[in-house]
Amino acid sequence: MAGVERIGREGNLVGGVAAEAPDAGGQAERRCATSAADRLDSDVLPKRRPGKFFKEIREAVSDRGGGARRRDEAADKGRRQGKGTAIMKLTTMTQVTLDGVMQGNGAASDDRRNGFERGGWARGKGDDETRRFITQTYQRAEAFLFGRRTYELFAGSWGSIDQMRAHPIGVALNEAPKYVASTTLTAPRWEDTTVLRGDLAAAISELKAKPGGELQVHGSGALARWLLENDLVDEMILIVIPVILGQGARLFPETGPDLALDLIESRVDSKGVTIQVYRPAGRPRYATA
Repeated sequence: MAGVERIGREGNLVGGVAAEAPDAGGQAERRCATSAADRLDSDVLPKRRPGKFFKEIREAVSDRGGGARRRDEAADKGRRQGKGTAIMKLTTMTQVTLDGVMQGNGAASDDRRNGFERGGWARGKGDDETRRFITQTYQRAEAFLFGRRTYELFAGSWGSIDQMRAHPIGVALNEAPKYVASTTLTAPRWEDTTVLRGDLAAAISELKAKPGGELQVHGSGALARWLLENDLVDEMILIVIPVILGQGARLFPETGPDLALDLIESRVDSKGVTIQVYRPAGRPRYATA
């Protein structure tokens, strides 16, 4: 199991968009480089929420006897609708630099779009406590939602390489249902994958209406922004690496919708990596003349 341990210690922060298994002879880097070089993530992002419900979702996200949830975690983790039963909450988790870049966190060859040359900025960052937090976040997920590019990247690494599949994050990803927002993906290569087409907002709303648990989005920057814009995100986790890149695709572009956030949790580790957990809180308030 030494090689599995090295995934977290010598690669990027565990659970990032392109964590590698160094003992795989470069296989992870080769696979990731060919599957995630063109666009950020998703190719089916309507501009506003449509009205009709998408009917092709499988009926049960939670009918897996606990799925990838931590074995010591209660089954009713989720957000509550009024005083009723807890329903599934949607959480995003993204690794970013101090200047907001999320591109190419794992390796130099992950994503070279638009001349990006500063990849691998998360490698070796974060202490054991941060890696534990990231791993436990994955383990509590009831299901995962991806944009197409991030899905292909994860399928070629966490879903394909034996050492990465054996890692606790790999186990969580491989045991749980996976959903992909895409109009072009026709033959998903990862087991237990459902492609969401058509009325995306309604499809995700229907998933979130399932009882309990957590639907997680990792990476998938374009999809994460669209979910925030359409009021579908319940919590947003930012893993902030203390580095300024000065280039690369950012989680939030220079112009876009505004959003107020409530800080739920904040911590800083021994290497200066911060974890910030936010909940959307409507429009910001601005000064008036």
